[in-house]
Amino acid sequence: MGKITFLNPEFFWLFLLIPIAIAWFYWKRNQQSATLKMSSTQGFKNSESLLTKLKPALYVFRILGLSSLIIALARPRTVDISSQTKTTKGIDIVLAIDVSGSMLAKDLKPNRMEALKRVAADFVGERPNDRVGLVLYASEAYTKTPVTSDKAIILEAIKSIKYDTVLQDGTGIGMGLATAVNRLKDSKAKSRVIILMTDGVNNAGFIEPETASDIAKQYGIKVYTIGIGTNGMAESPYAYAPNGGFLYKMQKVEIDEQLMKNLARKTDGTYFRATSNDRLAEIYNAINKLETTEIQELKFYDYDEKYRGFVLLAAFLLLLEVGLRNTVYRSFI
Repeated sequence: MGKITFLNPEFFWLFLLIPIAIAWFYWKRNQQSATLKMSSTQGFKNSESLLTKLKPALYVFRILGLSSLIIALARPRTVDISSQTKTTKGIDIVLAIDVSGSMLAKDLKPNRMEALKRVAADFVGERPNDRVGLVLYASEAYTKTPVTSDKAIILEAIKSIKYDTVLQDGTGIGMGLATAVNRLKDSKAKSRVIILMTDGVNNAGFIEPETASDIAKQYGIKVYTIGIGTNGMAESPYAYAPNGGFLYKMQKVEIDEQLMKNLARKTDGTYFRATSNDRLAEIYNAINKLETTEIQELKFYDYDEKYRGFVLLAAFLLLLEVGLRNTVYRSFI
């Protein structure tokens, strides 16, 4: 019954009349049949027949019939709701991620790169109606995944991000931004956004970050910049260990925050600084709220009326009561 609703529930107030009807029947029960007054009944056998015992059932049929009629008037029905969503304002987003060696620093847990991958995956999962692309950069940049609506591909690409020697080590912020702009410049989306993250200063590449931001502004692309790393010192890799791993030591964290602020301001974006895992998650949540997609949702309601069964039950009970009263119990004393 949890899925049944009532179109006219106000008719349930009629159930207040049922106790009154029962009380009336109880009060008038001795006047329902013809009576014969005699001075004494000692000569008659004092036993009730089966019909006599069943006669109160007539009133039960009437009460049940009226109750079914009340329920039918309340219009019970079930509803099947189906919905269709239509994106009325889509957003194309490119994540430009720094994969230089400094991203292995352990000031975020377990390191900057792994912390970023988790948060970025959550961010993509919360953008079901937008297209997302992925650009990786160090001293150079390349498109790991073009802008696509297939979230499974994007999530797998984010999961596979790691530090390797495919790109020469360094931080080419301009290269990463320019590559991301190139992925969005021909997009027909209503809004185009780049989320550029770095943990260093621009020290590589042949495209200046300012030049890349000018191009982004020309195409109407908004750039959000994120500087990742604690303030002060961080445990960062500085050389390879004999076993092929990395050797770590405390090193100063250097982020060109002024450059990042300028890139964001020029394109009407915002600069954020992530100094912890929680702060990084908060930044992506903030961007997620700033860049909202307008969704038009159409709902279709399919009602299945259930009152007919109660009407038929009420008619059957009331006709049964009237039929028995005018046949079997017509001349019954």
